[in-house]
Amino acid sequence: MLYGVIAVALSYLLGSVSFSIVIAKWVKGIDIRQHGSGNAGATNTLRVLGKGPGLLVFALDIAKGVAAVWIGHALGDNDWIPVLCGLAAIIGHNWPIWFRFKGGKGIATTVGVIATLAFVPALIAGVIAIAAIALTRYVSLGSLLFAALTPLFISLFHFSVPLLCVSLLLCIFAIVRHRTNIVKLVKGTENKLGAKKG
Repeated sequence: MLYGVIAVALSYLLGSVSFSIVIAKWVKGIDIRQHGSGNAGATNTLRVLGKGPGLLVFALDIAKGVAAVWIGHALGDNDWIPVLCGLAAIIGHNWPIWFRFKGGKGIATTVGVIATLAFVPALIAGVIAIAAIALTRYVSLGSLLFAALTPLFISLFHFSVPLLCVSLLLCIFAIVRHRTNIVKLVKGTENKLGAKKG
């Protein structure tokens, strides 16, 4: 039990390392949250700093989700611990203790967590999400589709109670964190990938 608590705490602290904030500070000396959309994530990093930093942030955010699940497997003694560690990393990304609890939307870290816990559901949801982004150029739409479809595909291909519960919670997280994007999508004013902001 103690090791499980330690694993979850470590995962939250790892998730709280906001690579978009760190890399933006290193590359340009700016706080990424004060530029572009104001989101501390890969898409805003891509828009503000370019492809290289954006892709690096995306890869690192996925990696910390993967690492959190591995920490859970290493220190946990039941099926809940790796899942809770993944959730803790995503919570850390969204509300990072190191950066005054103002972080990103957690989609890349969610991809890392779900892909490690349930690869096939993540792969199918990911392919659909990427196709949606390619067709519409709305990253937010793809992110929401990934979050919404993951619980469905977990139910069909990789069912477990801990994983289904957390995937449903992550879906709610995604909707809450993307609520302004949802309004813009409905109005047709959402920023498209590759378009200049505004």
